[in-house]
Amino acid sequence: MSDAKQLYVRSSEIKHVLVTGATGKQGGELARVLLRRGHRLRALTRKPESAAALALKKAGVEVVVGDLGDRSSFERAAKGIDVAYIVATPYEQGTQAEIRFGKTGLDAAHAAGVPYLVYSSVSDANRKTEIPHFDSKFEVEEHLKGLRTDYCIVAPVFFMDNLLGPWMASGLAKGTLEMGVLPDRKLQVISLAEIAEFTALAVEDPRSFRGKRIDIASDALTPVEMARLVSDASSRKVAYFPVPLEVLRKQSEDSAKMYDWFNRVGYSVNIAKLKQEYPKVRWRSFKEWANSQDWSRVMAPAA
Repeated sequence: MSDAKQLYVRSSEIKHVLVTGATGKQGGELARVLLRRGHRLRALTRKPESAAALALKKAGVEVVVGDLGDRSSFERAAKGIDVAYIVATPYEQGTQAEIRFGKTGLDAAHAAGVPYLVYSSVSDANRKTEIPHFDSKFEVEEHLKGLRTDYCIVAPVFFMDNLLGPWMASGLAKGTLEMGVLPDRKLQVISLAEIAEFTALAVEDPRSFRGKRIDIASDALTPVEMARLVSDASSRKVAYFPVPLEVLRKQSEDSAKMYDWFNRVGYSVNIAKLKQEYPKVRWRSFKEWANSQDWSRVMAPAA
């Protein structure tokens, strides 16, 4: 048994969990953790014949057709569920759609009688950041609190896994890590694996987590340090290139506001305290995460 499995022992009885976003990265990682831990899962998807949905079904997940924005389909999917996990994204249709989807899903789960809701937000969204996709999540948080049902809000910082996304992978393929963070400014980060492990604890233990809003992070380092660690892990030379805010603003005002906030304020997770309070999660450093990735997927071969 691995160290991770030794640490991560199920803390409660088997739960019947409805997972939104299970065909995506965040919900998909949570689904895999919950399955390994013996829980029964139902996944809501608009595309039941997609490769991701079929893989979930093969793994033992009950896949149902529905849409987070369609209250009736979500309410049907939530019947008989112990816990509903809800994650919405602004990246497909914008922040107003994210707010609508989040509220609709929470209302439907509540109406279906789900006794406990776990909502995925973003760290520090409750600090009036004026970042559109932070504020949208906080609006959904406030709606959740008004439902008068048991809930937990899990709020992660910047994903390490963002480096593997297409908007950063294109730069890495050329040997540059490109972000809007100042070279000497530390950024708090976390991996999808840790988010899933922490969220699984929240799913399993309503008694300990109910009513809590918890910001989570596992490491803090500068982008220059990130580039060096990616270089070491990939055996490719990677340099850091700070993208000016005015360039980012032409691409996305939301993104520019986020990076400006990173540089002026930044996330506020007490990482040492978090790790001490939740030792069941195998917290990973950026170095450990980088060393576990297959960088050949995003980088050109060494000359």
